[in-house]
Amino acid sequence: MLPTPSIAEGEVAENMSPKKNKEGALFEDIQSLDDPSLYLNREINWIDFNSKVLEEAMAPSTPMLEQLKFLSIFFNNLDEFFMVRVSALLEQYRGGVSSLAPDGMSPSKQLALIRKRVLPLIATAQDYWSKSLRSRLKDAGLRFVEYEDLGDKHKKFLEGYFKNEIYPILTPQAIDPGRPFPVISNLSLNFLVQLADPQKGTRFARIKIPKNLSRFIFLPRNKEAKSYESLGFSPNARQCDVLFVENLVAQHLHLLFPGLQVTAFTVFRITRNTDVEIEEDESSDLLEAVKDLVDRRNFGEVVRLEVSSGVPKDIFLFLVRNFRLAPFQIYKRKGPLDFAGMMDLCSVDRPDLKDEPLLPRTPPPFSERAPLYSVLRKRDAVLYHPYDSFAPVLDFVRGAAVDPKVVAIKQTLYRVGNESPVVDALITARKNGKQVTAVVELKARFDEERNINWAEALEDVGVHVVYGLVGFKIHAKMCLVVRRETEGIMRYAHIGTGNYNPSTAKIYSDFGLFTADKAICADVTDLFNAITGYSRKGDYRQLLVSPHTTRSGIVGRIDREIARHKESGEGYIAFKMNQLVDRECIEALYRASQAGVRVRLQIRGICCLRPGVPGVSETIDVTSIVGRFLEHPRMFYFRNGGDDELFIGSADLMPRNLDRRVEVLVPVREKDLREALLRDMLEVHLSDNRKAWQLSADGTYRRIAPEEGHPVIDSQKIMMQRSSGWNPPERSDER
Repeated sequence: MLPTPSIAEGEVAENMSPKKNKEGALFEDIQSLDDPSLYLNREINWIDFNSKVLEEAMAPSTPMLEQLKFLSIFFNNLDEFFMVRVSALLEQYRGGVSSLAPDGMSPSKQLALIRKRVLPLIATAQDYWSKSLRSRLKDAGLRFVEYEDLGDKHKKFLEGYFKNEIYPILTPQAIDPGRPFPVISNLSLNFLVQLADPQKGTRFARIKIPKNLSRFIFLPRNKEAKSYESLGFSPNARQCDVLFVENLVAQHLHLLFPGLQVTAFTVFRITRNTDVEIEEDESSDLLEAVKDLVDRRNFGEVVRLEVSSGVPKDIFLFLVRNFRLAPFQIYKRKGPLDFAGMMDLCSVDRPDLKDEPLLPRTPPPFSERAPLYSVLRKRDAVLYHPYDSFAPVLDFVRGAAVDPKVVAIKQTLYRVGNESPVVDALITARKNGKQVTAVVELKARFDEERNINWAEALEDVGVHVVYGLVGFKIHAKMCLVVRRETEGIMRYAHIGTGNYNPSTAKIYSDFGLFTADKAICADVTDLFNAITGYSRKGDYRQLLVSPHTTRSGIVGRIDREIARHKESGEGYIAFKMNQLVDRECIEALYRASQAGVRVRLQIRGICCLRPGVPGVSETIDVTSIVGRFLEHPRMFYFRNGGDDELFIGSADLMPRNLDRRVEVLVPVREKDLREALLRDMLEVHLSDNRKAWQLSADGTYRRIAPEEGHPVIDSQKIMMQRSSGWNPPERSDER
């Protein structure tokens, strides 16, 4: 069992708050940009991001089923955080690592602080569910019921349902010297049952709730159920009550152990380390290696144990002893475990409890009758999802698949979803005799199994499938269409900030640039060749490409902005991204602020930079938007003395994106399109005072509110209300 990490008195303040002297002045002892106090801890900052998700769940203006959705996202985020980030810290802690983080905090201190920060958030979420949201949903007609509250007729029917439909599926597993404690799969829902055996004394057994068993039982309200099938999912929540399946199982545990007495039980769930390493260099077949990873992930080291809050002492000690856990790894929970699974209930047909549906626009030139290829030969075009429809992206690939003039399609696939029209289009293209290349990233975390299936389906029809590069993930979002036209071979590209997934395109905000720009298309061609073949190419004409030029391209432009500002003033940088962690990029932004450059950052998730530090980051402000849609675009703007530049693409400023992934940032070269995106999108989001949070120098966030007399700016709402897209009617004279 691991000892419990602890934080000595004062260490939290030392590591998480700005330095103070006796007079209370901030950061007076800072000597250089290497000072650890200038860097926020990434794990704690991520917890602050997730707390904003929880705040959105509890916001009075959020409809009730949307609140349930955000609560589910909050708990799902925590699951992934423990599976990946906390598990990595545990490995460092076991290995005696003193510090790997720029903020200087040891793994031991981080683990202790994570628990200290997470426990009250979980308590707040649980209380909000049990004391507020559940009762308000009941008043609205969506009722969650307990077994003991049901009438006799319902109970009798459910007893038959259990005996006939559930009992045959369940497998009680005895735990004794001849049958050791079973291997528990990651995130599975389980019972541990304590039994009194008249002959052998106390016994323990485990029962798993199978994944193929519906978590929710829909009971017809005020009438008898007609068949067991009628207890399945019901979109009409006004006519049914909802019972958790574990509640039903708990009432019938005695049927599984005839001749013994059930004396106590609890529901429990474990979280395992899923960040399993693939030994790519030692594997002769990456596909088989990833298949093996999927199998092993379910049974990594145990990171966290969740148990019902009223767990009996003997059962609790039995679990802790068998899992060999330290106290800091144990979380007692009120309410239902696996709250992330509550997301399924958000699909009930109750529009009155949800946000008004967004009807995405199809802006010009995609709404025009002129063929897209002819438009792109004149000007570039941009889509901004989900406000703009994702259909033109699908049409771009589908049209190429059947166009007799198209000779080749090259596409990256990272997370494309369960039913992928993009994959279907690539299969059609191959059947139509096109040369089709699909770069399928098998190592996309938690999507490995799905991507394996897509890769095999594409290979079956003769698509040239590439799994990626050893040591790197292919995270770039690119599609290249090669077309034989009257004047010769022409290339058309789509480069995005998000995945080719129509489902996530409805809830993630992302950009996609369509272009026939010769230099950009030549770069995309060269990059595909580098991925599929052998290449030592490091420089590209227009693209910034990780792992070669993204960091140097960004840092070099920051330094250029510093030089321009020293010459003429008015230096200005504005970035919008998901995460800011990379130390070299943060130091460059600090240097820019010290030179007087105005820096505005909007970072949805992790930000390790401290804004507003005197003498270091006084001209930097950092905001974060958490709203209906997941903010996902990456935008990097440099004023550059009036010769401005704007890049969009797939890369966040994190070491993994800059060093261990293939990423692409593409410039928006046409001046009027660039100006439209800056004026009507980026500046609007940076000015948000409805869903935005401001990061302070001490690492805390405060919700921004409109000043008196100033208008409310809800950037996502403004994007939804915009009647047109972003694309000028005519191509500008200047890129």
